[in-house]
Amino acid sequence: MSKRDFYEVLDVGRSASAEEIKKAYRQMALKHHPDRNPGDKQSEERFKEASEAYSVLADPQKRSTYDQFGVDGLRGERFSGFNSTVFEDFEDILGNFFGFNFGDLFGGAGSRPRRHQSQRGRDLALEIEISLEEAAAGVEKEISLHRAEVCPSCRGTRVRPGTRKETCPSCGGRGQIRHQQGFFAVSRPCSRCGGSGEIISAPCDDCRGTGHTRQKRDLRIRIPAGVDEGSRLRIVGEGEAGESGAEAGDLYAVMRVRKHEFFDREDHHLICEIAISFAQAALGLTVEIPTFDGGEKLKIPAGTQAGEVFRIRGKGLKELDSRRLGDLFVRVQVRTPDDLPKDQKALLRQLAEMRSENLEFLDRNQVRKARVPRTEGRR
Repeated sequence: MSKRDFYEVLDVGRSASAEEIKKAYRQMALKHHPDRNPGDKQSEERFKEASEAYSVLADPQKRSTYDQFGVDGLRGERFSGFNSTVFEDFEDILGNFFGFNFGDLFGGAGSRPRRHQSQRGRDLALEIEISLEEAAAGVEKEISLHRAEVCPSCRGTRVRPGTRKETCPSCGGRGQIRHQQGFFAVSRPCSRCGGSGEIISAPCDDCRGTGHTRQKRDLRIRIPAGVDEGSRLRIVGEGEAGESGAEAGDLYAVMRVRKHEFFDREDHHLICEIAISFAQAALGLTVEIPTFDGGEKLKIPAGTQAGEVFRIRGKGLKELDSRRLGDLFVRVQVRTPDDLPKDQKALLRQLAEMRSENLEFLDRNQVRKARVPRTEGRR
């Protein structure tokens, strides 16, 4: 029995919260555990002290008794043995770390054997390439993949049909081997059966005792409208089969959207660029812009400048998992002819003279005045 004050053992104050006591014990247990300090009697004693202190301070009723009457107030119940349930919070932390069942640490009579838990099937991932039109409208795609599925011969039992698994003779079917280490009784997974409590003498010939065979499967995947490059779709239960009846993994489809010859994409908006002549820009005209659901007429007003952008609302892409639609932005470029015959050049010179435009040289002040004003998208 520890003669030191339990709060001193865990290096916490008497007003420490339950969480602070838990954290202090975890640090102490990790530091002084016998598996980390083989043969070190001092560490084994410190670990024993910390565990004894925590078994009291983690129990509100025992802590209250200890605070009022000290060790003497606990004699009756403490000599009846530790209550291993106070250590359940650390079973995943310490038990997995050191490889033993923390519930068996003090040899509690009520501790139960832990069997090997069946593992969920592996998740799978694949890439699906689609066009921008398919991303806009949504599409169904047929895919083929190879994945581990439950063996049709043994139905996942891993044993040859007509035979059965046998109880592991090393652990008696418990899945764990119990070791006595001085003060401690420690349970570890049985190395012979891997913690399952069973061994297979006659493994299935088709799956070689794995319970799975690799099979080709064809699936039809619905791709919703609005997916983008890199979008990831989760298809539940279409991954690889789980172990011993455990749930299957999931399939993740990663989208690859091909570049479009006319449209660029920015989130759920579309952007395109058209070229018109100087005369069309100066006088204005109506153009029909192609869209994914036909065409949309756009009026280009007289005096449109090169680079000006017009917006057509609601002609972009659908936002994923939403009814909202993006917009289509049309950028206008004014195309300068480079193959004018002499008579057309003469007409342009005449027009320039009528507008008092200098065709020979512009000084810096004239250039400053002639800058193109910045414009925002219209409509």
